[in-house]
Amino acid sequence: MKRMIFAASAALALAGCDGALPGSAGDSLDIPDVEPGDISEATMVDITRELSSDEFGGRMPGTEGERLTVELLTERFAAAGLEPGNNGSWVQQVPLVEITGKDFAPLTVSGDGVDLSFDFAQDWVGVTYQEQVETSIEESELVFVGYGIKADERDWNDYEGVDMTGKTAVILVNDPDFDTEGLEGTFNGKAMTYYGRWTYKYEEAGRQGATAALVVHDTEPASYGWNVVESSWSGPQAYAQRGDNAPQMTQMNGWLQNEVARRIVEAAGQDFDELAEAAKKPGFKPVPLGLTMSTSFRNDIRTFQSQNVIGVLPGSERPDEYVLHTAHWDHLGRCTPAPDGDDICNGAIDNATGTAALVALAEAHAKAGAPKRSLVFLAVTAEESGLLGADYYAANPVFPLSQTVGGINMDAFLVAGPSKDVTVVGPGKSRLDDFLNKALDLDGRVATPNPNPEAGYYYRSDHFAFAKRGVPMLYVDGGEDLVEGGREAGAAVAADYRDNRYHGPKDEFDESWDWSGVMQDLQLFYRIGRMLAESTSWPNWVEGDEFKATRDESCAAGEGC
Repeated sequence: MKRMIFAASAALALAGCDGALPGSAGDSLDIPDVEPGDISEATMVDITRELSSDEFGGRMPGTEGERLTVELLTERFAAAGLEPGNNGSWVQQVPLVEITGKDFAPLTVSGDGVDLSFDFAQDWVGVTYQEQVETSIEESELVFVGYGIKADERDWNDYEGVDMTGKTAVILVNDPDFDTEGLEGTFNGKAMTYYGRWTYKYEEAGRQGATAALVVHDTEPASYGWNVVESSWSGPQAYAQRGDNAPQMTQMNGWLQNEVARRIVEAAGQDFDELAEAAKKPGFKPVPLGLTMSTSFRNDIRTFQSQNVIGVLPGSERPDEYVLHTAHWDHLGRCTPAPDGDDICNGAIDNATGTAALVALAEAHAKAGAPKRSLVFLAVTAEESGLLGADYYAANPVFPLSQTVGGINMDAFLVAGPSKDVTVVGPGKSRLDDFLNKALDLDGRVATPNPNPEAGYYYRSDHFAFAKRGVPMLYVDGGEDLVEGGREAGAAVAADYRDNRYHGPKDEFDESWDWSGVMQDLQLFYRIGRMLAESTSWPNWVEGDEFKATRDESCAAGEGC
């Protein structure tokens, strides 16, 4: 669910000549100078090592790994000098359901003279979000619906003229103008909108009454390979428990290998590339394929309470104003085995490092003494299942969102050594960029805007749960321009992690890691958090940003901002 500096080069042209972010001009803000923090590398090393050990079993919510993780975090938050963040408790209960698919039948496609069969995991994956012991789909008509978007404000409807009841939507990943060079277009050009996220596509298919939704995988617009899909969509899947008034949902959501989708479309007498090209243009109409899809599988269902862990360092002067730090503690548990048989997805980089960072920053701020505003350290559950813990907190906040100044999200530190820059995901969205730019100046580094905005990374980590409810949030990754080796070396480190460890059993702790770059990034996050906590300003979203109206409405109704 995260970015992990996967691109090979950076779009420096989007930044000013001084490396400052665009879109941050406006009224002056109160941004105090702050001294560097006393941040413990030993804390980072020790907690990352422990959280990613085999004993924690990959930190799947609802397992013994969760119990050990919550126990460790509460102990370390208390030792750091924090107070329990939820009315005297360290935890916030998050109601979840775990659904584990099994006994998958092949996905068969039938029609006049057509009889195709595809194997689970190798050719397709599918899950249900419905709490039912058996999922069975019989002869559901396949309809190619382009990018599966219904956006009235953009005069776009990929479902126009078709009743999807009982049918299966075949959907392209990303959005219609992802392969353009610039950032102008109906769907922001190269920069993905929320309409490009698979989460949206499944939600819209459900609203349309579809029986199933199948997204066609393509590595470039998806920004990850089939190995990531297979690993992430196999085994236990955690979801928020659905209430009586939950939105309509499909029976099955899943993915098709690109070549499988091409075979299906070809069997329907259509040309896949021609359909995909037509789907990019306004006025596209859905295309019934004249074929049906069938499959079935059984589900083991378990309901349970997972936990967000919350610590707070109360402010000395304005304790009812809050600065948020977030990271997700969970990972995938047991997953597709490596060739050596190892099936524990330890999640050392993703996201034992970010979780350890919460503790290290808490320690440093407590050592420096309470700032004027309160600092909140929130370790959330079930990010890998769809930002569930963050979304639950944001919908049920312990500290009112209208009194939450803003925040920083930390989702995986790639241990690559020191860099000359940091990579900013979603640059130019809010006045938090002013705080980031000053902190970078103090550290002698520059900002590199998101090098592949087509991947939509701003919508893929925990900060998004807060952003869509109006709270300005920063999402900053480690840099790509390494001190030793420059961008070529940075790209090589990122590619190695992406191809060999990301969401797999080999994301393991390494005693030989060079932590100097991670500590460099933590110093930046310390400065930003401290600046926000000492400031009197309430940085808002910039004019025209999709989240500004929500923030303005929240501020008008609350006591903060």
